[in-house]
Amino acid sequence: MRTLAIVLLAAVAVWGQEQAAPRLTDQQVVGHYQKVLQLMEAGGVASPELGRAGMPLVENMRGVMESLQFLGLRNPQLHYKFMANLRAYLLIADAVPKPENYPAMAKQQLAELRDELLLIESYFLRQVDQIQAELRTPDRDNLKRYKDANGTLAKPGAQNGRVVFLGDSITDGWRLNEYFPGKDFVNRGIGGQITGQMLGRFLQDVAALQPAAVIILAGTNDIARGVEPAAIQNNFTMMFDLADTYKIKVIVESILPVSDHNKQANPSYERTKLRPLWAIQEMNKWLVAQCEKRGYTYVNYYPALAGVDGQLMPNMADDGLHPNPTGYRVMAPLALDAIEKTLNPVKPVVKKRRLF
Repeated sequence: MRTLAIVLLAAVAVWGQEQAAPRLTDQQVVGHYQKVLQLMEAGGVASPELGRAGMPLVENMRGVMESLQFLGLRNPQLHYKFMANLRAYLLIADAVPKPENYPAMAKQQLAELRDELLLIESYFLRQVDQIQAELRTPDRDNLKRYKDANGTLAKPGAQNGRVVFLGDSITDGWRLNEYFPGKDFVNRGIGGQITGQMLGRFLQDVAALQPAAVIILAGTNDIARGVEPAAIQNNFTMMFDLADTYKIKVIVESILPVSDHNKQANPSYERTKLRPLWAIQEMNKWLVAQCEKRGYTYVNYYPALAGVDGQLMPNMADDGLHPNPTGYRVMAPLALDAIEKTLNPVKPVVKKRRLF
């Protein structure tokens, strides 16, 4: 509660400044943090006393950046900590005596730091507003996205088993009619969703559609947002239990690898910082174990999409995360094979015993 109160007070304090400041995106804010650290280090060169006094603050801010890389940018407490250290540095800069030959460039750098503080405060306030809005929304799981489409969807045919594809943006962007023509495959992916949100709409977007099977691709956004592995596994388990209750066969798709191969085109395409490959592989191991335990089908995309470095091959995704047409063409036959094996399992041949 104390941390939340500090965050809200800081938000009120910068409200007026936010209106005039340019808007930083999530992709831009990291670059501005790096610029701030460079300016602070340069200030220490011009004023050794400022450098000594500001060194602990610089180290604190580097620690904040490392935490953001691991936990994700949706963390207002960490942004506030970075902001507070920058404010403290500027107060120290105003208090310490300046050398007689203090260069004009150093004065300009301090002015730039103050401008950066305004930008960061504006970004921080908008993130707090966004998170608060998400907490207040009456449709946290975005049930409205497919509500109308579900109402007009025809009942599944008796001979052509319906399959619901449940997932995030990777599923959302998969044009099922193009890759699986003539199939009763229903896309219920929503970009940006985590497993908890998919669980929240499982009854409406899966069970109510009366599918023969559901194929689930989820977890990458949970990892990127720092959701605890136990919470991710709990969400998967509850979806599995719901499917079993409604007698829906389950197909689990492996979490896809990501890559940093395209980061030169855009720094935000450096994906392994928020989605470490080891975290993806550990969650996939758990999913494999659950499939073996429950008798589910597991679709392992990893070997087909990853290169020798374990990362998503650069020709499979333009941004290091979302498959492009080449990536989907590799995934489609693997998914179809799993679906066909699930819906039409080969029955073992029982040899009749001869009586003579």
